[in-house]
Parts: sequence; structure tokens; C-alpha cells
Amino acid sequence: MASQRTLAMVDWQLLLLFLGLFVVNREVEATGILSALDQGLQAAGLDLSRPGWLFSLTAVLSNVVSNVPAVMLLLPGHANPEQGTLLAVSSTIAGNLLLPGSIANLIVADQARSLGVRLGALEHATVGLPATVATLLLSGCWLLR
Repeated sequence: MASQRTLAMVDWQLLLLFLGLFVVNREVEATGILSALDQGLQAAGLDLSRPGWLFSLTAVLSNVVSNVPAVMLLLPGHANPEQGTLLAVSSTIAGNLLLPGSIANLIVADQARSLGVRLGALEHATVGLPATVATLLLSGCWLLR
């Protein structure tokens, strides 16, 4: 396959989006905001070293900033194997709750649109909400037992 044809198949906007995520997350980490936020959460009684709080916050944060950025923000302080598993499971499942919860959801909605299928926030939530709540509860009970 010719390189010109291969390069034409690259989704440059998506590539730029991921690049931007890495740059923004690195800069947020460099500001020290994450340490201050962690200290503030601990002062409020939300100790992220406790698995239940980490699992829950990851699920919420995944739907505020999307699941990949949520993990990128939380991983530096929570990289042991147990915490890594909690981050992976919670963020992956929680990303299905809302359309912007995962970039994969946005890619699917965009591809569907190009085929003439509308997959908006409401259509996504009608399936995403019950499926995500059920799987988060099941996986939370299993992981946090």
C-alpha cells in the first residue's frame, strides 16, 4: 500500500485529540493541582488510598473528563497492582455511562453518523445508563469484597 494512501486513512483529528489529552494532563500534573486536590479530598474524608473511594471517584471522573484522561490524572498516585486494576475496571465500565465518557463512544457515534445512523446523548444513555450502573455494581462488589 502506498504511503500516501495509508496517510489518507489516518484520522488526524482523533490523533490530535489524543495528543492534546496527553499534553493537557501532563501540564495539569506539573502544576501541583493534583496533589492539592488529593489533600483536599483527604481533608474531606475521601481517602483515595481506600479502594472504595478510588473506584467511585474514578467512575465519576471518567464521566467528567472522559475515562482515559481520568486514569491519566489518577494513575501517578495509584500505580500499585490493586489500585491499577480498580482504575482500569472502573474507568472502562464508567466510560459507557454517557456519550463523552469515553472517546471510543464518540468515535462510534461519529462513524454511525457517517452511515446515516443517529447516536446522540439520549440514545446512548438509554442503554449506557442501566448497563453501566449494573456492571459497576457487579464489578465493584466483586473487586471490593
